[in-house]
Amino acid sequence: MLTDRRRERLLGYALIAPVAIFLGALVAYPFLSAIYLSLTEKTVGYPAHFVGLRNYEALLESGRFRIVAWNSAAFTVGSIAVKLVVGMAMALALHNVVRGNQFVRGILLLPWVIPTVVIALTWKWLMDLFRGLINVALIDVGAVTGGVHWLGDPTLAMASVITANVWRGFPFFGVSFLAAMQTVPQELYDAAAVDGAGSWEKFWRITLPSIKGVVAVVTLLSTIVTLNDFNIVYIMTRGGPGAATHIFATYSYELGIMSQRWGLSMAASMASLPLVALLIVAVVRYLHREEE
Repeated sequence: MLTDRRRERLLGYALIAPVAIFLGALVAYPFLSAIYLSLTEKTVGYPAHFVGLRNYEALLESGRFRIVAWNSAAFTVGSIAVKLVVGMAMALALHNVVRGNQFVRGILLLPWVIPTVVIALTWKWLMDLFRGLINVALIDVGAVTGGVHWLGDPTLAMASVITANVWRGFPFFGVSFLAAMQTVPQELYDAAAVDGAGSWEKFWRITLPSIKGVVAVVTLLSTIVTLNDFNIVYIMTRGGPGAATHIFATYSYELGIMSQRWGLSMAASMASLPLVALLIVAVVRYLHREEE
């Protein structure tokens, strides 16, 4: 005979089963299919042939893939670092603003709610060599004599796509940090003020330790999204000039859609998976340690 505890457990399993099945069909099946394809030699119009780790070996031996991996790291680290700083500054500013707080917060959220394609096209226009607003303004004030090739110079092109990505993503950091700051008891700041602590000491010893869990989670989520970003880079530079801004997403697109080499494309798209898994494990362990 079923006890009340076992009956409740069975009811819980029954209620969660539809969601688990739905997630399995929506996430697990495509994910496992991608892993399988990465282990095959699959081109459009021909059956897949299992080749084991040969695709991964080919990628590791490819000089172009090493450039892509370096670009992906530079793009992700650069974007996340700047978004952390700008987002924290935004949160601190809004946290200390009383009048007009909601209006300013709404304005600063605009980059996050605007479609990514619109943002990429806007920044591509702003940085156009001949008609871009940035170059026109620089020429008008006499800062330069000719247009700066923001998207045509390898170094400037990477900085340009990072700038667009930062503009797109910093509101997420700012709003998340602001929400966390508003949960910090005011009594802690009052006690610190009595002890003679300045603004920097309050931030370093009270604010930052209190919101570090949120900082870790937001950084992790943004890292995953940035590492797999496609729209901004592809629309602005197509991975160029040369391979200067090619990242995992655009390289996978090049292999899978343009070259029709699905197996190699899936292997390239899976290249960042171990790093993402390690980051998730590290953040989860850190949060568990903080709770204890």
